[in-house]
Amino acid sequence: MNTLTTNPIKAAIVTGASRGIGRAVALRLAADGFAVAVGYAGHVAHARDTVAAIEAAGGRAIAIQGDVGSPDDVARLFAETKAAFGGIDVVANCAGVMPLAPIAPGSLADFDKVIATNLRGTFLVLAQAAENVGTGGRIIAVSTSVIAKSFPSYGPYIASKAGVEGLVRVLANELRGRGITVNAVAPGPVATELFLDGKSAQQIDQIARLAPLERLGTPEDIGRVVSFLAGEDGGWINGQVLRANGGFA
Repeated sequence: MNTLTTNPIKAAIVTGASRGIGRAVALRLAADGFAVAVGYAGHVAHARDTVAAIEAAGGRAIAIQGDVGSPDDVARLFAETKAAFGGIDVVANCAGVMPLAPIAPGSLADFDKVIATNLRGTFLVLAQAAENVGTGGRIIAVSTSVIAKSFPSYGPYIASKAGVEGLVRVLANELRGRGITVNAVAPGPVATELFLDGKSAQQIDQIARLAPLERLGTPEDIGRVVSFLAGEDGGWINGQVLRANGGFA
């Protein structure tokens, strides 16, 4: 892929890159030729494993710890990435949490938690990306296809991700004239720890069969979609939400 900016090193930030979808995105962008800043919150060993996997394949990566809900941490993530690689071409915000809770007074703590990471975190990452991504760059956020299903107990999660989709569309307009695309990927059920945690084998099988392709997505499936949006072939896609879900919704 050609360099998106004049920066001699193609550089990408991937948040939530220690595990799951974020890790798969980081590995795929590294394979595409990007130097990758592996953003992570608390899983130090997993983040180091992601960096090691990229380096073992001949790529370049660094790990930067921080909470996407913290303005100072997000600013430091971008500053350290620019210091290491000279610029930023792609930002993929994959950090997220998914506590399930009904819409009830006792669920406020769960609601605040998911909003702090999924929505506030996305706002902060997009805001820094808007200031730091070079001309012709790419900004990609992760939403969810479960928005269309309205399952019980998914209220806080769906609310946060609906907000993400709104932010993406607005930022695409705010960056008019800079040649930067802003999009979201909305996975269906993906076989990650975040999704599998707390579900029985029967529940997982039932959910997997909801899509016409009758399987769960893989983190690599989503990595390929992000790769498309980050590359030259995705350059005419802007202000969109790509529902990568096998027909789930």
